[in-house]
Amino acid sequence: MNLLHLETSPYLLQHAGNPIHWKAWNEASLAQARTENKLIIVSVGYSACHWCHVMEHESFEDNEVAQIMNQHFVSIKVDREERPDVDATYMKAVQLMTGQGGWPMNVVLLPNGRPVWGGTYFRKNNWIEALNQLQELFASAPEKMIDYAEKLLEGIQHTGLVQPTTQGEIPHPANIKPLVEKWAKSFDWDYGGYARAPKFMLPNNYLFLQRYGFQTKTQELLDFTDITLKRMAWGGLFDTVGGGFSRYSVDMEWHVPHFEKMLYDNGQLMSLYAEAYKRDKNPLYKEVIEKIHFFIETELTDNNGAFYSALDADSLNTVGHLEEGAFYAWEKQELKDLLGVDFDLFSEVFNINEFGFWEDGRFVLIQGQPLEAIAQEAGISAEALQQKKWGWEKKLYEVRELRAKPRLDDKILTSWNAIMLKGYADAYKALGDETYINTARRNAAFIINILWDANGNLWRTYKNGTAKINGFLEDYAHTADAFISLYEATLEEKWLTYAKQLTDYCLEHFYDEERQFFTFASADGEQLVSQHYETEDNVIPASNSVLGNVLYKLSLLYDNSYYEKIALQMLYLIIPNTDYASAFSNWLNLWLQLSADNKELAVCGEGAAEAIKRINSKYLPHVIVAGSTADSTLPFLQNRFVKDRLMFYVCQNRACNAPTTDINTALSDLNLQQCYLKKQK
Repeated sequence: MNLLHLETSPYLLQHAGNPIHWKAWNEASLAQARTENKLIIVSVGYSACHWCHVMEHESFEDNEVAQIMNQHFVSIKVDREERPDVDATYMKAVQLMTGQGGWPMNVVLLPNGRPVWGGTYFRKNNWIEALNQLQELFASAPEKMIDYAEKLLEGIQHTGLVQPTTQGEIPHPANIKPLVEKWAKSFDWDYGGYARAPKFMLPNNYLFLQRYGFQTKTQELLDFTDITLKRMAWGGLFDTVGGGFSRYSVDMEWHVPHFEKMLYDNGQLMSLYAEAYKRDKNPLYKEVIEKIHFFIETELTDNNGAFYSALDADSLNTVGHLEEGAFYAWEKQELKDLLGVDFDLFSEVFNINEFGFWEDGRFVLIQGQPLEAIAQEAGISAEALQQKKWGWEKKLYEVRELRAKPRLDDKILTSWNAIMLKGYADAYKALGDETYINTARRNAAFIINILWDANGNLWRTYKNGTAKINGFLEDYAHTADAFISLYEATLEEKWLTYAKQLTDYCLEHFYDEERQFFTFASADGEQLVSQHYETEDNVIPASNSVLGNVLYKLSLLYDNSYYEKIALQMLYLIIPNTDYASAFSNWLNLWLQLSADNKELAVCGEGAAEAIKRINSKYLPHVIVAGSTADSTLPFLQNRFVKDRLMFYVCQNRACNAPTTDINTALSDLNLQQCYLKKQK
């Protein structure tokens, strides 16, 4: 047993029984390398990573590999979800050296922590050969490695950085159009998403495209968003039996997923489907929200209201071996036995045919056409088929629950919890179901009481009764964003106050005045060989783009010009570097906030909470909502409360119309058509 048995991360504990003398990333491990003048192996992965498990079995459980690593190297295992700063820093090195990245990520460092070699997955013989060559070079010509490390570090320090300039005027949001037109060339109009495989969901892309299509009245973008959301929900990527989305699809049809289920995906997708439901009222979107909730509630929710991180891609198969997707796939005969006379109709719905076939005689359920079309062909009503479908799914769920389940990553991460919290707040806005807002409030209380230290800092992770690791920018940004959404859903002003406190903490501890962006790690936390600035949106939007949107909203609500200045200066620096829009969709959302049709709404009065429910159920992405049920000191709401009256104030560019007491008049004034009419006048 190595030192990893002292850790709480499920990923690190998976390696505690390896013959390798693994250590965790900490000062003692790094100091040992310096003292003994040994190269460092940093191996980064996460608990739900399939290829991480493969490399462990092939190499890290092997005594021959262990002998080499233990003799010549200080070997450190890192859970990328606990230490995204370590992962991001050395991932830049791997991408510079190899042109690609991924997990597992394996990097060799000099004793001072500077990288000299790396890659992702290695077969055993290749791994042994590489380590032997590196050790031989370090022993015979260390100056060559030192020189290479210096050059590589210089490249890392410049990767992804936007060079600061003096502040200038931000181009008009009309300039978003050519970026979107270029972006649209990569759209897959058959299955949605992008015309490539593997296929990631990237929810923030569709939140922006839907909003942009709505505000510019570009129907093609709304159609494309709907194609994507429908096909993702029909695909094997979405677990229609037990709820929840897998991380990505290995094909272009959203059919066969990489089966791990991540909390952050499902939180963002709940928000996305909630926004789409408000716009389109498609019952499929409501069903997706309900099934995500079922999955989160039954599989990823702790007794204290916090959310766990992930379910593994692998589970035990019928002969007791770990196998990717074993829990989710079905054999044809098994389905025939379960469904009896309904099997043929089930096969039409879920493609138990060549289209739905995966491998080794197994099928992954995928729907290829609307239930209405299948029902018409079968001579039954769509309602009857829908009821049958739900019945089939219930039966399959009960049978599947008897199988060995995928392994659970039960660590609790602050930023991922905040993303899921926002998903629940957004679902409540769309559907008005009290279950969702109660779940959101309970999770928010956990963050405040357990993950927010009395000194003002957030902790990154929690397990076994202990919160640890200083939070990173993404923890603060996503938590502030979630609290704003919770405020919008409830008009409980304390959530807005908390969002402001977290934002102020970021300005004090993360903002780099020279670079004019926020660093990923706190200035008073551990400093790695290179500072990291997260600016490009990926499967999770960049922490700087999230905080930029937070700052802009708070600048309006608190009448704070400094917040606005910081947000728009970041945007100003980003815009010239927006070469591929899909990696900057959350920045484009901030840019779109500056368009002429954006508005703010204040709802004040004893009945404001009820009125806001109706307003929140409408798709109004161009409106920032605030309100109070009593007199408020919030600058945007000051002097707007009138006792015994419900007042609606529609504002634009810090100027407000005369208030109205009629909600329908307020909604009419918020309507995009009204915006266009006023612009034409």
